Amino acid sequence: MRMRLLLLSGIVLISGMLQFANAQTSQEIDVQETIDRLFVGMSESDSSVVASAFKRDAIMQTIRTHEDGSVSVAGGDLSQFLIRINEAEPGVLNEKLKGYEIKIDGDLASAWTPYEFYVGEEFSHCGVNSFQLVKTDDDWKIFHIVDTRRRDNCN
Repeated sequence: MRMRLLLLSGIVLISGMLQFANAQTSQEIDVQETIDRLFVGMSESDSSVVASAFKRDAIMQTIRTHEDGSVSVAGGDLSQFLIRINEAEPGVLNEKLKGYEIKIDGDLASAWTPYEFYVGEEFSHCGVNSFQLVKTDDDWKIFHIVDTRRRDNCN
């Protein structure tokens, strides 16, 4: 009987530890909500929602692999991105995130999000977003995003 009780106690303890290890902190949830707001705004073609996820001076970049195999880092512009969001029909820009890996230290957060991007129902590309966020007085804000884009090896 005592052995069963010890075994049961050990199972309960290990189960509790695993649940704690998998639980998101409230800060991680807040970071994820900021990122989700970006993609909801994209899907709804609402640049004001998208802009609310970013610091005004945010840096946007894409890692490009060219046909000859060379790699470059291309810069983007937040204001131009917001214009493109507004010009799209609602529901046309659909980025499906495949998960979140969030790390936080004080007022700095980093998030890694694999994704698939669709224009309407048509697959466009996949890759990974790497977000850097800062905790402001109001909320977490994206101050840097860099992504990769490819059409193969998307699983």
